[in-house]
Amino acid sequence: MEKDKKKSKGLALGAVFQTINTDIESKSIPYQPNTVSLIPTQNIEVNPFQPRNEFNPELLQELAQSVLLHGLIQPITVRHLGGDNFQLIAGERRLRACKLAKIEHIPAFIRTANDEQMIEMALIENIQRQDLNAIEIAITYKRIMEEFDLTQELTAQRVGKTRETVTNYLRLLKLPEEIQLGIKNEKISMGHARAIIGLSDYALQMSVYKETLEKHLSVRAVEALVQKLKEIQAPQSDKKSKTNPNPTVEAVQKQIAELLGSRVQLRQNPKGQGKIVIHFADGEDLNRILELLDKN
Repeated sequence: MEKDKKKSKGLALGAVFQTINTDIESKSIPYQPNTVSLIPTQNIEVNPFQPRNEFNPELLQELAQSVLLHGLIQPITVRHLGGDNFQLIAGERRLRACKLAKIEHIPAFIRTANDEQMIEMALIENIQRQDLNAIEIAITYKRIMEEFDLTQELTAQRVGKTRETVTNYLRLLKLPEEIQLGIKNEKISMGHARAIIGLSDYALQMSVYKETLEKHLSVRAVEALVQKLKEIQAPQSDKKSKTNPNPTVEAVQKQIAELLGSRVQLRQNPKGQGKIVIHFADGEDLNRILELLDKN
């Protein structure tokens, strides 16, 4: 009698799981918004608005192993495109790990969202992550401002940060690409980067960056070095302002400097003749400038 009961329970459970599998594979399953459902991983397309496009392969493999052992604890978030097709809103790292582990179905929270809402959810979800580097955060802030035509103040309100925080991150994007890469690869901290930003000259920024790496300078040491360089530059800045009293010349000089990402000196005499001096840090920097000139 007891064996029959156990057998009956076993058959019942088997029937339940069989029904679930049938439902999952069915094309007519009525996915409900604001619910968690098991959906096929192969039917989930990536989020085209995903701010993050670099994932550490070793950490991804570790997550895949964890998912195999313990399952996916936190569901991903998707929106239903119709039929069995979905588009990822948040959780690309988890989705990649599940695909790496060859898991065919994954729990997902189904949201109703238009394109604008989807962009916002994806961007803000990334901001709330703890493992993003400063450049990824800065790029996300910039995208929020561009996608929704927001000021820094409104962007700060949207992501629950102060305006000063948003401004400090956005300033990182004005640094040379090599320094930005150094931040992403954790060669220097955001504190180092904020100190280097204090220098407006590209060549000096690169010089301080390289010295920071070579000598393993602390943030305070970099701040002191930058302050010393700014004091040396101050008299030169005064001299330059006297040399070029023409605001048009100053504007052109600034435009060229921004275009090349380097310090530029433009001199013009009363007859209209003059010269342009472009400063570079080393051979690599010179090649970068030459490539820019060739493109333009």
